[in-house]
Amino acid sequence: MSVKENYYEGDLNSLPDDSNVVQRYLLQLRQRAQKDVIDPQDRLNWSDSFLIKFLRARDFDVELSLKLLINYQRWRRVRPEINANLHPSSVLGLLQNNYHGVLRDRDLSGSRVLIYRIGQWNPKDFTAYEVFRVSLITSELIVQEIETQRNGLKAIFDMQGWCFAHALQINSSLAKMMSSVLTDSFPLKVRGIHLINEPIFFRPVFTMIRPFLTDKIKQRIHMHGSNFKETLSGFFSKDILPQEYGGSGPSMEEVCQEWTSHILQSEERLTQLSICPAGDEVTPDPETEPDPDSQSAYSS
Repeated sequence: MSVKENYYEGDLNSLPDDSNVVQRYLLQLRQRAQKDVIDPQDRLNWSDSFLIKFLRARDFDVELSLKLLINYQRWRRVRPEINANLHPSSVLGLLQNNYHGVLRDRDLSGSRVLIYRIGQWNPKDFTAYEVFRVSLITSELIVQEIETQRNGLKAIFDMQGWCFAHALQINSSLAKMMSSVLTDSFPLKVRGIHLINEPIFFRPVFTMIRPFLTDKIKQRIHMHGSNFKETLSGFFSKDILPQEYGGSGPSMEEVCQEWTSHILQSEERLTQLSICPAGDEVTPDPETEPDPDSQSAYSS
């Protein structure tokens, strides 16, 4: 390895996986992980595309990437009831109720934009753990995208319809788990969290979650209230936002239906990830020619 490569000063996230510089970091992470891995059996299935997600999520800091990898393994082992069942059928009712969608287009920084509509979640039909599984399914799909590994995600939570029955579902144990995955147990960069239509009686739940969040995540939380159409446009261009949120993009019904279709088309992939998340494949860069047979709007 040349001196120049050892002291690379450019953007590591922009380099291709087979770059000599990236391979050097992969080797360092693999060697460290071989010593500190929780389950020795897991390391047999580590692909480069799996490990590089952790490096990109922590901007190629090997120590922080190792910590993230260990936390990810530990979390999957401790909560198999959530992450060992990523089959769309387990949350199909929520998806068909237009609870969640991912915008077709990224924001100006290249981040994926996710939207959750709390009012579409009936707590009598689905538990908070099942709702969380929807987020996990989406996370496991978008983290396969190189562009998302590099530029992360931003989430919009529409709290309209939040009621006491929702609050009863969120206990301190669940709040801690959700916060842990959000901050240090999943290889995705969370670039922003936007709450809209949040009612006053949501504050006690947020107060319970807040202590578990890192300072960096706390700084990236934005509360817009009911005047969100005026303020969301300061973070997202109107051409990508749904019409319901002050934009000129597709309606939320279209967004949710398209993303549900994409999840259903990815059932085989999700089954594989439920069993073996470390032997994954990576979605090509957006510049790569898409498969003409694919019907998904989310192929890059």
